[in-house]
Amino acid sequence: MVLLFDNNQSIASPALAPGQDELVGDAPAELTIGLINNMPDSALKATERQFMRLLGGAARNLRIRLHCFSPPSISRSPAAQSHVAKEYSDIAELDRLNIDGLIVTGAEPIAPALANEPYWRDLANIIEWAKTRTRSTIWSCLAAHAAVLHLDGIERQRLSVKCSGIYSCVRVQDDWLIRGLRAPLKIAHSRLNELREEDLAGRGYQVLTRSQAAGVDIFVKQYQSRFIFFQGHPEYDALSLQREYMRDLARFLAGERDDYPAIPVNYFDATTEARLASFERRARAKREPTLAAELPGLTLRGDIAAGVAASVIFRNWLGFLARPAE
Repeated sequence: MVLLFDNNQSIASPALAPGQDELVGDAPAELTIGLINNMPDSALKATERQFMRLLGGAARNLRIRLHCFSPPSISRSPAAQSHVAKEYSDIAELDRLNIDGLIVTGAEPIAPALANEPYWRDLANIIEWAKTRTRSTIWSCLAAHAAVLHLDGIERQRLSVKCSGIYSCVRVQDDWLIRGLRAPLKIAHSRLNELREEDLAGRGYQVLTRSQAAGVDIFVKQYQSRFIFFQGHPEYDALSLQREYMRDLARFLAGERDDYPAIPVNYFDATTEARLASFERRARAKREPTLAAELPGLTLRGDIAAGVAASVIFRNWLGFLARPAE
């Protein structure tokens, strides 16, 4: 990417620029990070911005070279394809780039079974590659579900209602990844399926954080690479869940989905929730796209703490990547 971050100046190169405490002589240590962006076109650029913001803020005195990738099996519009062709690296270049840390995003589910997703083979190949070719890889949401299915045959379980909202999570055990996090953690979750803690524990995964309402949050497993899994979305900005809710609502009004989307929990203020409940009654009685123009104004709660936990997690992750391998 050509948009870079520097505490002192903008740099027109593929590096995000200085940021953490580990230095090599008088120069900042350099890390190469890969971002495999599987998100749909509507969230493609927003996802880039979210992770770039996190990496830039967490870098401190580290120089970070960021490469973005989009697997060819992800169907894209002409506009999105043009953006990927201009700004992204070819995924065939992964080996050549000497990636230190990899981030693999979730994707919008299409098929009922993960193995039937059009991008399944690409994801499986990336999982195998990352086990030995990175120091650590972060798997987010659907990518986490795909990874544990490929690695250990653990099937995700369908939820009766979409898990969407801001959930309070607690620390289950100590780990360098979550050092410095204040309890409880406020983490965004947005998913139709879940991985159950007993299934993960039975296959050697360590659960680091969980929510009483949302279940497993962050969990890890050690291969040659340290694999880190997010069931939630710590990277989400304050408006991410609102954008998803509006997208799902528009699909309902257009007749593209049968079920009315649930309001994200612990997210909108009480007045907004009451107005949305009233709007739902009208929408169910008069289901047409033009009704979206009458949607009431939306106000978020003041305590959602978007991005706070992610800042600490990514600072710890970059610090781990910058330390000499043992």
